[in-house]
Amino acid sequence: MVTSIDKNTALILIDLQKSVVRLTLASPVQNVLENASKLADAFHMAGLPVVIVNVNPRGAKWTSSRRDAKPPQIPPSPDFLEITPEIKTRSGDIFITKHTWGAFFETGLDDELKKRNITGIVIAGVSTSIGVEGTARQASERGYNITFASDAMTDMVAEAHERSIKYIFPRMGEVDGTEKIIEKLN
Repeated sequence: MVTSIDKNTALILIDLQKSVVRLTLASPVQNVLENASKLADAFHMAGLPVVIVNVNPRGAKWTSSRRDAKPPQIPPSPDFLEITPEIKTRSGDIFITKHTWGAFFETGLDDELKKRNITGIVIAGVSTSIGVEGTARQASERGYNITFASDAMTDMVAEAHERSIKYIFPRMGEVDGTEKIIEKLN
């Protein structure tokens, strides 16, 4: 349950790109996209930063460092990295391409947030147990106050999503739905 949102909070949307939202997911992606879009609109209206993260694991060190490593099977397509049109981005948004699970590793995201005096983040996206959790762990290590939008994320595995929501996220921050987060934002 969300109790408060820092005055200087950014929204971080993880991997809501065309190639990822086409994957077989545990819950309907349309609901996730609708809620993520509501969050982005609310942050834009409040004049707070919106961070749009996509993932490009191709050629990342971790995909070749172990013989048994299995890189994600994201179908190749010309629009592989494009953010899905349901998420209305703006030119002032922060755009980050990550190559690992977390959006802070070697991307400059922490510097971008510090330049804006950001102390808290609201995080959502796909997939809950990988990109969202990986980013949240890195944010926690950096001292950000974290709020998780539980209805604006999903996973490829229902049990993994539930485990993150129930056991991992409450240890790093507060978990609530989009409407409650927007209420606290206002």
